[in-house]
Amino acid sequence: MKLMKTEDAVGQVLCHDITQIIKGVTKDAVFRKGHIITEEDIPVLLSVGKDNIYIWEKDDTMLHENEAAQILYDMCKNDHMHPSDVKEGKIELIADCDGLLKVDREKLKKVNSLGEMMIATRHGDTYVKKGDKLAGTRIIPLVIKKEKMETAQAVCSDGPILTLKPFHKKKFAVLTTGNEVYYHRIEDTFTPVIQEKLAEFGAEMIFHEVYDDDASKITAACRTAASVVMFLLFLPFPPHTSTTAHGTPPHRQVPPSEVPQGFLFPLPALLSRKGRSPP
Repeated sequence: MKLMKTEDAVGQVLCHDITQIIKGVTKDAVFRKGHIITEEDIPVLLSVGKDNIYIWEKDDTMLHENEAAQILYDMCKNDHMHPSDVKEGKIELIADCDGLLKVDREKLKKVNSLGEMMIATRHGDTYVKKGDKLAGTRIIPLVIKKEKMETAQAVCSDGPILTLKPFHKKKFAVLTTGNEVYYHRIEDTFTPVIQEKLAEFGAEMIFHEVYDDDASKITAACRTAASVVMFLLFLPFPPHTSTTAHGTPPHRQVPPSEVPQGFLFPLPALLSRKGRSPP
């Protein structure tokens, strides 16, 4: 990389993007890295404050910011994500689907501790949607030592920093229990909330029944629901009254042998994937 007067740079290769900012009109690169400077370009370069300009001189020990940013992207990328265009040493990673984002925090910390480079990500273990930006990579100087980038690559030799686990669409059943709802003493306002929240994850409710406090009926309903869905949600009413682990009133403890196993799904755990609490 060599600094020279802009008026003398005709025919030289530009070694970095040149950004032009015109309020309300544009804020983007007017020239890209690799552009060969022409006589017509000189007034434009001068208008953006480039009296002197860096032109590219090949050096096998150094990497340009865009080349190094591509390395950072490769260290982060995994299935179900794609890159933005590289611009001024920056690349963003974008989600290709809805899912759960996982971040290897130890690797992220090690890379960011090397200096002259940066990876910023969303918090791990959070719900993301298709099109969301997952992370951004950035090389801070215009050029960086190739040896330093090789050190960074070694941190991720056994796997990338990011993982996006797609959600698999599920079908679920809801059993609303309680004499209050069954005999229409109060309105069931909770089931629509559950249906709406799970729909955000692509889940479909295909079974919903309301039962009184008869434990045998509830157990039979569990068996029926278990034959058509993988996940069952119990909605005891009122939601904050004392109930057993299986949603029945405390005066009748249902033996474990009477409740089908393997299809009870804790609602708070599902909702917490999105950083929310149950209503």
